[in-house]
Amino acid sequence: MTQRIFLPVAFLALLLLGASSPGSRAWAGQEDARLGGLFQDLQTAGDAVAAEAVEDRIWDVWLEHPNDDLIVLMHHGVQSLNADRYADALAAFDQVVAADPTYAEGWNKRANAEYMLGDYDAAVRDIRRVLALEPRHFGALAGLGLVYLAIDQPAGALRAFDAALAINPHLDRVRQQAATIRLRTAGSAL
Repeated sequence: MTQRIFLPVAFLALLLLGASSPGSRAWAGQEDARLGGLFQDLQTAGDAVAAEAVEDRIWDVWLEHPNDDLIVLMHHGVQSLNADRYADALAAFDQVVAADPTYAEGWNKRANAEYMLGDYDAAVRDIRRVLALEPRHFGALAGLGLVYLAIDQPAGALRAFDAALAINPHLDRVRQQAATIRLRTAGSAL
């Protein structure tokens, strides 16, 4: 199973030399021709097992990068996140996005580290970069919802969760979060 890290609710539970120049084609995987079909498959997956297999393939594409040094840094950052060494993870992901600012997954992982460190403004900025590069990044959208929950903005959280679910209707925990917000805010204006 692909390592997916986005924020502590376990929703969503690979740098340096020779990266692309700012004017080069994006390497974040977001332009990969395989993604269109995978997103269609995600919409039509008949059960949780099939959906998870498609999600894993999407995450694999998003994590791809032609620079092996960048992938090593990403792995280091992910391992640091998994070990609750958030400052180390942030340092690795800082190097990733500096080396290739077109690599959406680098921004996404950095947003994870920022969130875990309580730097919600930075996390939102980085999630916006992810979504500018890959608007279908359901993990970033779900993470944005968690950031909004952390800063007590349920309307923003609900919008982000609903956007994630529109792309990936199989995010059960996201759906539960959205339902909880709807219940808490029933009768009041979001």
